[in-house]
Amino acid sequence: MAPRSIGFLLVTAALAMPPGSAADAGASAAVRVVTHDVPLDPDLERHVRRYWTPERMTATAARSTTGSRWMSYGQVGRTTGKVFFSIGGRDFLCSASTVRSANKDVVVTAGHCVKAGRGAWAENWIFVPGYRDGTGPFGGFTARRMFTPDPWSQGGDGDYDVAMVAVAPSGGRHVVDLTGGQHIAFGGPDGRSFAFGYPSTGAYDGERLAYCGGRPTADPRGETTGHGLRCDLTRGASGGPWLSGFDPATGTGVVTSVSSFKFADDHGTMYGPRFGDAVRRIYERAQNS
Repeated sequence: MAPRSIGFLLVTAALAMPPGSAADAGASAAVRVVTHDVPLDPDLERHVRRYWTPERMTATAARSTTGSRWMSYGQVGRTTGKVFFSIGGRDFLCSASTVRSANKDVVVTAGHCVKAGRGAWAENWIFVPGYRDGTGPFGGFTARRMFTPDPWSQGGDGDYDVAMVAVAPSGGRHVVDLTGGQHIAFGGPDGRSFAFGYPSTGAYDGERLAYCGGRPTADPRGETTGHGLRCDLTRGASGGPWLSGFDPATGTGVVTSVSSFKFADDHGTMYGPRFGDAVRRIYERAQNS
């Protein structure tokens, strides 16, 4: 079986993860939700905001020539954003999206954007919706609770590489009140999908929203229950939303997966996990937290 390069966002060498389980990622009711509470400490929140200066944000990307960009903006330009975090004393970046939720605080991203598989939880975690050229029009939202399925948290199973983050209000405002939120559905991805994110290597510099579109297909090797999309987005796009039923005129759609990994011998296909019952459960926990 070919190794997976998950975390193709990383500024260091990608982590090789074990093959996913043969079972449907959403089929097992036995999958536990793993929760990580971030201390509600005003001093810590101020530290995170001071830590991620515009200079440090742009320094996390390997800057090069500019690649394809999403030029229409619309709702997707507000709901999609960049995630900055630290693990083991090193800084990393990802992408994420707001989704409609009861508490108006939920952000969906990849599991490896909040926890290094069976390793450490992320620190200094902040979501910047609408990010562009080192800043965002809505400011930054720090994490208060993180949720992943147990197979990711305990075993780094790529078929469960999804996380929900309940973010703290900023200036007394909930993130979805400011940016709106995409719909979310479970059982996909289905039909034509558009993948969005902030790739930061190769033809991309990580400073503008980029995308690719196509029809996801099952893994021909049978090594993952996720679906693959022909896409050249690179490191930094991990955790970005896959939108089904996407309307380019309004920038709205339904989040049915997130960018997760590429196989080491196929850099042209990006895989996203299936949103099954395990993902539904972490979403429900997050929106009611």
